[in-house]
Amino acid sequence: LQKLLDSPDVVVTVEVSDAKIRLTIGSIVMTSKLIDGTFPDYQRVIPASNDKELRVDCQSFSQAVDRVSTISSERGRAVKLALADGQMTLTVNNPDSGSATEELPVGYESDPLEIGFNAKYLLDITGQLTGGEAVFLLADPGSPTLVRDLAAEDALYVLMPMRV
Repeated sequence: LQKLLDSPDVVVTVEVSDAKIRLTIGSIVMTSKLIDGTFPDYQRVIPASNDKELRVDCQSFSQAVDRVSTISSERGRAVKLALADGQMTLTVNNPDSGSATEELPVGYESDPLEIGFNAKYLLDITGQLTGGEAVFLLADPGSPTLVRDLAAEDALYVLMPMRV
C-alpha cells in the first residue's frame, strides 16, 4: 500500500462496511477484513528499558547484512551481530555452504554484546529507513530490540532476536 501511495497525484477511493474495507487505487483494488475484536495493546511489546545504543550507517549496514546472508540457509537466515567498542562483526554460519564474516565501524560504547537476527527482517527494516543513520536500542540477546530512523521521528520498529 505504501508503494502504491508514493505518487502525489494518486487518487484513492475508500469504501468501508461493518466487516471489510476496500481501497481502490487506479486499477488496483485491495480488500481487507476488519478486525472484529479488541486489538492487543501494542505499547506492551515496545521495549522501554533498552539501554545499549548502537548507531549504524544504514547503507553500509544493509549492504553488509546482504553480503553475509547470501550463504545463510533459507530456513534460518540468522545473522549474528557481535558488538564491542565501536566495532560490529556480522557472522553467518551454514553447515552446508560455510561461513561469512564482515566487520563494520559503528557507534557503540556499551558492554560487549552478541545478538542474532533474521537477516530478512534486518533488510526489510533498513529498506524502510529514509535517513542515513539508524539507532538500535538493545538490552540483551533475548530481548526485543527497538530500531529508530533518525530522519523520521515517528518511525519505530521492534525486532525480535534469534538464537545463534
